[in-house]
Amino acid sequence: MKAKEAKLLNFLQTAPQLVIPIYQRLYSWGLRECEQLWEDIIRCGQDEDNHGHFIGSVVYIEHGLYSVTSQSPLLIIDGQQRITTASLLIAALSEAVGEEEFIEGFNQAQLRGFYLTNPLLSGEKRYKLILSQTDNETLRAIIDGKAQPECYSLRVQENFEFFQDKLKDKTILETVCKGLSKLIVVDISLQRDNDNPQLIFESMNSTGKKLSQADLIRNYILMGLENEHQTTLYNDHWRKMELLFGQEAYSEQFDSFMRHYLTVKTGDIPKIDDVYEAFKQYFRLSRQSVESAVADIHQYAIYYCAITLGAEKNKTLKETFQNIRELRMDVAYPLILELYNDYQNDVLQLDEFIEALRLMESYVFRRAVCAIPTNSMNKTFAGLSKNFNKQRYLESFKAALMLLPSYRRFPNDEEFKREIQIRDLYNFRSRSYWLKKFENHNHKEPTLIDSATIEHIMPQCDNNADKVPQVWRQALGDEWQRVWETWRNTLGNLTLTGYNSEYSNKSFAEKRDIEKGFKYSHYILNNELVELDNWNESTILARAKRMAERASNIWPSAHLPIEVINAYKPQNTTNAVYGFDDHPYLAKECVNTLFEAFRKAVLALDPCVTEVFLKLYIAYKAEVNFVDVVPQAKRLRLSLNIPFAEINDPQGLCKDVTSLGRWGNGDVEVGFENLEDLPHVMALVTQAFERQMDN
Repeated sequence: MKAKEAKLLNFLQTAPQLVIPIYQRLYSWGLRECEQLWEDIIRCGQDEDNHGHFIGSVVYIEHGLYSVTSQSPLLIIDGQQRITTASLLIAALSEAVGEEEFIEGFNQAQLRGFYLTNPLLSGEKRYKLILSQTDNETLRAIIDGKAQPECYSLRVQENFEFFQDKLKDKTILETVCKGLSKLIVVDISLQRDNDNPQLIFESMNSTGKKLSQADLIRNYILMGLENEHQTTLYNDHWRKMELLFGQEAYSEQFDSFMRHYLTVKTGDIPKIDDVYEAFKQYFRLSRQSVESAVADIHQYAIYYCAITLGAEKNKTLKETFQNIRELRMDVAYPLILELYNDYQNDVLQLDEFIEALRLMESYVFRRAVCAIPTNSMNKTFAGLSKNFNKQRYLESFKAALMLLPSYRRFPNDEEFKREIQIRDLYNFRSRSYWLKKFENHNHKEPTLIDSATIEHIMPQCDNNADKVPQVWRQALGDEWQRVWETWRNTLGNLTLTGYNSEYSNKSFAEKRDIEKGFKYSHYILNNELVELDNWNESTILARAKRMAERASNIWPSAHLPIEVINAYKPQNTTNAVYGFDDHPYLAKECVNTLFEAFRKAVLALDPCVTEVFLKLYIAYKAEVNFVDVVPQAKRLRLSLNIPFAEINDPQGLCKDVTSLGRWGNGDVEVGFENLEDLPHVMALVTQAFERQMDN
């Protein structure tokens, strides 16, 4: 590696040609960066005492030795943004100065002949700077003074026009020339055989826009290859992926795609900012060729775009993926990608794939309705396939879902039907999703509901009880306010309409019978309203019950015979069963009183909490133990599974047992011997429980 300070214009003049390798991202500087460069140039152009302004480094790879008869182009690996922007400014400046020479060396012919072109050469070699793809065609049109091609780079053209506009003020041209002549870069040349361009590239603390994780991965894969090999892999795979995503989706979603891809491949979920490092580790350990790695990423990118961007060709899959997107099931994408790959490779049949997707959809929706914490779902989906037997794919998939424990559970029909009747579904995160599913389930002529709005049959009244009309107070009875507050946003009171403003707060009979009322509605959800004479708590609850039954079919649970489920259960290595008799101190009245009060309070924390009697202690767990109880002669000794440094203990009840041997799990010990201390003890236990749920 050779590094030296150089004037930017000298660097551009002496370089035979600067080539942006095909793997580099497209030109991405916006008006903000152009404005900053402009201000720097004006500032140092006006300051006679300023003899140089540093704008960053230019790092490039020299292909070979220079000779009198042959000079190779320089491949830019860092600095393309500032070099391209400077070239756009020089092109605009050459137009503005014309034949006039404001300072020596700054007339049109010299600006173009020194810094933009090699005027005595022709073809590709005529241009000083070679960009990639549409960027290059746009820059050439600017340099040659020709009309832009039909498909041109908006960013390149916009920035050129920015400088054109700035240079309309002829009074600043001399200042711009002076400032431009003072720009300094660090000229860093690398030898491919002696230097590692990727390591140097990663370590550069360059100004400008931060590279995305996808940019870094692409550069890592392609940078070390010979130019011809780079071009082949880029054109065969990476460019096709960029086109597959589209420019906007590629810049916004490709990092997320690579995160999901790595989760499929490794079973671990990298943080979004660590995707590049995770990929490097995966690539090194996989020992696959660059060709197979890029081809595999390309294949999964096709799956990802089918799932997330509507590119799926199969009609049924396309509709299912649309539902998944509306439900915002991003956490499930790694598993969906794995299933899609197995479907494409005939390991999983199409009908099985569709059923698996719909069960995943049901799992996510049921849990949301039942208000089960979602913070574990990404890990649940990422690790679920470890339990699959792909010789019995769908069966093992269902078993894995059905055997999920505690707060990862698949809510059963009883829990789901109970909760969907009482849940606030108006403020549910995906209300258009569930309304569409209700309206179109098993319908061969589905209705578009994009123009419809959600209608409160018993009016919402801006969530203000004072605005409830008298006609509705009478219809709802003496307890109208309780009924209104309890049920207005729930399943039984909600439907679809295209005439929300016309219905307003009208009585039920008016909403039913007016022109375009429920009686004339095209929506299936309104059919049963036509026969009703009034609307009150009993009719709301009756409708909710019917709809809950229907919901259990729209979002089905997984079902397998009990003997099949048992075959998939982990085998218990011990037949020992423990109970109260194994803890003799529980027979003492004072200890038993403490224990019964404690267990009631712990089990009430959440439905997912389970109690397990073991030989030496009694464990309470969500998925793993968060508190263990050891009955003693006059008290209960509790072990809380939480680091001592994290516990908030205003009463001073906790003891640090991090380095001590104790029955039970955890670093915090609490003695419980007085019933009046139960609220303080439970405040500590709750911290251990919530820590596990959060993790």
